[in-house]
Amino acid sequence: MKKFAIIILIGVALNGCTNSQSLEQKLLKHITLVVSKDGTGTVATVQEAIDMVPENNTERFVIFIRNGEYKEKIVLPRAKTNVTMIGESAEGVILTYDDYSGKVVEGDTITTYTSHSFAADADDFVAMNITFANSAGPVGQAVAIRTTGDRQIFYNCRFIGHQDTYYTQGHYRNYLKNCFIEGTTDYIFGRSTVVFDSCHINSLKTGSYITAASTEQDVKFGYVFFNCRFTAAPGIERVSHGRPWRPFARTVIINSFLDGFVNPEGWSIWRGRENHHDCYYAEYQNYGPGADISNRIHWSHQLTEAEREVYTIQNIFAKSTSPEYFEDDWIPNLEADPIYSILISNLN
Repeated sequence: MKKFAIIILIGVALNGCTNSQSLEQKLLKHITLVVSKDGTGTVATVQEAIDMVPENNTERFVIFIRNGEYKEKIVLPRAKTNVTMIGESAEGVILTYDDYSGKVVEGDTITTYTSHSFAADADDFVAMNITFANSAGPVGQAVAIRTTGDRQIFYNCRFIGHQDTYYTQGHYRNYLKNCFIEGTTDYIFGRSTVVFDSCHINSLKTGSYITAASTEQDVKFGYVFFNCRFTAAPGIERVSHGRPWRPFARTVIINSFLDGFVNPEGWSIWRGRENHHDCYYAEYQNYGPGADISNRIHWSHQLTEAEREVYTIQNIFAKSTSPEYFEDDWIPNLEADPIYSILISNLN
């Protein structure tokens, strides 16, 4: 580990007063290595940095990424645990690729699962100040980020794409705080238990759907949105909160702003399927032009005060939510992370 620290110090010294100096210098004692496209960091690509993480890593391995667009198909393997990736700026650090379902690459056909630009397969992954994007355009399923690991945290990140932007593929837990997610159809989808805390959700297609949960039958919570902001591009209208990709899908929106683009029914069936008979879609004290519940679809719910009290992070991420897959109770305590504290002070 010491050789990485030496490399970092040399890289910073040679680079002089770069755009990354302020945040990078503040984080210097926490950084394991630096990614910089211009060759002045430890490595020039994000995948090279990930490849240097020891397998079954037990100590926090911090990768600082300087501003730039990194066109790479990146995988954080299951064994590369306890990694933090932090970008110089959320808008300036863009991890992107352009695969999509149906694209043929060297004789192999890309699927939704393999269309990802970034695959986060490891447990205890933290990402801050990074844009995860799929640049394929409106060509069908094209995943910007696929998550399969447990106890993953995203802070001040941007998830940019069209259809299927954010694929929560694993059975595990994600926590997003102050993130921006944008897309057209089912652009938040999968079976994970995910809390969206103070996030901005932006729709790009009329008559479409934001979420497509596939929560397992015995899992108590699916997607839970707290204090979020739901908006759309100009002229977009009649967008549903979600449709159930699988039976038992669960999505709940709490104390969030809903702009006027929202379909008055709120939620939608999955055409040709009966999944809505077993799903659980609910709201609680949302506000804004799209929050009128008078025409909500009849099988959706409005939480009572007592039901609302169950929706706490402690309960949502408890082992009892999914004992088959969750190893322990988990509370994503960002405030205890020194890197988060430094980033907050830098953003302010």
